[in-house]
Amino acid sequence: MTLDLSAFAAEKGVKYFMISFTDLFGGQRAKLVPAEAIADMQKEGAGFAGFATWLDLTPAHPDLFAIPDASSVIQLPWKKDVAWVAADCVMEDEPVAQAPRVILKKLIDEAAKEGLRVKTGVEPEFFLISADGSQISDEHDTAEKPCYDQQAVMRRYDVIAEICDYMLEMGWKPYQNDHEDANGQFEMNWEFDDALRTADKHSFFKFMVKSVAEKHGLRATFMPKPFKGLTGNGCHAHISVWDLDGKINAFADDKADFGLSDQGRSFLGGIMKHATALAAITNPTVNSYKRINAPRTVSGATWAPNSVTWTGNNRTHMVRVPGPGRFELRLPDGATNPYLLQSAIIAAGLSGLKTKADPGKHYDIDMYKDGHTVTDAPKLPLNLLDALRAFDDDSGLKEALGTEFASAYVKLKREEWNSYCSQFTAWERETTLDI
Repeated sequence: MTLDLSAFAAEKGVKYFMISFTDLFGGQRAKLVPAEAIADMQKEGAGFAGFATWLDLTPAHPDLFAIPDASSVIQLPWKKDVAWVAADCVMEDEPVAQAPRVILKKLIDEAAKEGLRVKTGVEPEFFLISADGSQISDEHDTAEKPCYDQQAVMRRYDVIAEICDYMLEMGWKPYQNDHEDANGQFEMNWEFDDALRTADKHSFFKFMVKSVAEKHGLRATFMPKPFKGLTGNGCHAHISVWDLDGKINAFADDKADFGLSDQGRSFLGGIMKHATALAAITNPTVNSYKRINAPRTVSGATWAPNSVTWTGNNRTHMVRVPGPGRFELRLPDGATNPYLLQSAIIAAGLSGLKTKADPGKHYDIDMYKDGHTVTDAPKLPLNLLDALRAFDDDSGLKEALGTEFASAYVKLKREEWNSYCSQFTAWERETTLDI
């Protein structure tokens, strides 16, 4: 039974709803709707001009309507008279095929037809920086190896604890928070869930972290590589697949290598097969490739992959299998679109299941030290253009995600790349002026 948002507002004291959707570039778009009008909005949706967002639409297109999914509603813990609700985009009564949440729901339905239920957890990393974005916010956070720094995390206790308190209040079951490997960097973890719920939570988490940081006079960034020489922001995804009741882990087999069943290996095989194309989704910005192809950082390791390899419990590879019945994809970064990330994982995994894809040999080596000895594994793209070319060449992945989406995404991202290439940088002047 669908939750009545008007009744929700009356019960919770909500005055306004943020009807929110996420565009192709991960931008969160919203209309602030008074509770008195939410009944009509729940039926008809909030109207938007799609061209004004990062969707491949023109000013001549009809209105885009964002239909709130009442099951996703969250009362803002830091502003109780407002509630956020994720929405699905429709145009002329039809789902907008390029809209990220629409794509994810379609792929979840396809998995369900195979009797499968994809569950995931994400590990978004972020920096707390100065309000003007120029530097990290803690002048005393200068350790060469700052990961898990006790004093540094406590100096930002007010921000981190407030966010964690809100997750506890919302029932997300957060279980750990820490200072990460870069100065000024943090990570917060909560319990894994169905892919759509994880995507909604991931989207809301980014909004919440930024809002709480601003409340404290700071700024939060999920930018993949905001500071030269420091470890970048990853967004590792833990993946498992279950039966439709969510009780039997289809990936788990205690008798198999790494505790990974044949289905688990095939799903992983799909990830490996489509990895270079996946990068266009998991690492979607020009800056992303400053993280996955970075030189050694101040701490001694980038914690990011640059080759398509998998392993057991070893963090130097693109995929690791830390325990039976699940694996961790370490490719995504903080810029990844929460809905497209989950969509790409499911699309690649289902492709692997259909073809019984072999993930190939695993490597037990330290890729940061001995990666040069691996000569038979593909390299990840060196830049966004290479990633887009790989994605555009992967007809299977494009078809799984939807040809309308794929066409729109490649078009807009190529325009972004061309815009980047038209910029002149200080580096160019410094290295070329006297040639």
